[in-house]
Amino acid sequence: MGNALFVMAKVPRAGQVKTRLCPPLTPDTAARLYRCFLDDVLDVVANLPGIDPVVAYTPADAHGEFSRLAAGRFLLIAQHGADLGARLENVFRALFERGYDRVAAVSTDSPDLPPKCLEVAFDRLQQVPVVLGPCPDGGYYLIGLSRLVPELFRDMPWSTDRVCPETVRRAQALGLALSCLPEWDDVDTAEDLDRLVRTLREPASQRAPRTAEFCRHELRDWRMGAHPQNGMSPPMETRS
Repeated sequence: MGNALFVMAKVPRAGQVKTRLCPPLTPDTAARLYRCFLDDVLDVVANLPGIDPVVAYTPADAHGEFSRLAAGRFLLIAQHGADLGARLENVFRALFERGYDRVAAVSTDSPDLPPKCLEVAFDRLQQVPVVLGPCPDGGYYLIGLSRLVPELFRDMPWSTDRVCPETVRRAQALGLALSCLPEWDDVDTAEDLDRLVRTLREPASQRAPRTAEFCRHELRDWRMGAHPQNGMSPPMETRS
């Protein structure tokens, strides 16, 4: 069946997404920002040629909400498992069992990721069994496989700076050739949001249009670097 790319997605509810941005953002503002991330990533994934788009959603009772978000463009699969590794493994397994030859997962935390990175991932999966898209914080924004490798997901140090290096180490220990895509930022903290806001304010930027619009209007009072983590006052809250 070729290629499948699934987006690891959470329902955009206040208090359940982007909680590390609260403060300086309120839970409601963080949820609306995440909805923009999600919409931008879904639009990119839905328009990749030769790649079937999938949404792996959580919680499991959110099928109706994601049916509306996906608008018929995506196969929907509920996430199941005790931790991120189990949820990833289960979605990979479900798609390989459907007959796909190459499967990749992408997060919603890099809304400005160029579509070309996703296309290159599948090109490389024709030569190697494992592809990673590393983030500067030690995680990854993408993992692609040409067959299920459970060892890459079990007992991993999730939410640490060791995730990507440990994934590389395990792949090498299993004798699996691995290719890394260009490093790209994700957005977990206020510092990360600083970077994204600066990038999307550049005149030449045409990426992540919904996120860019949100940053221009809802975060227009965002002051670079002004948040509690560095001892300065937080940015002004968004206005309607």
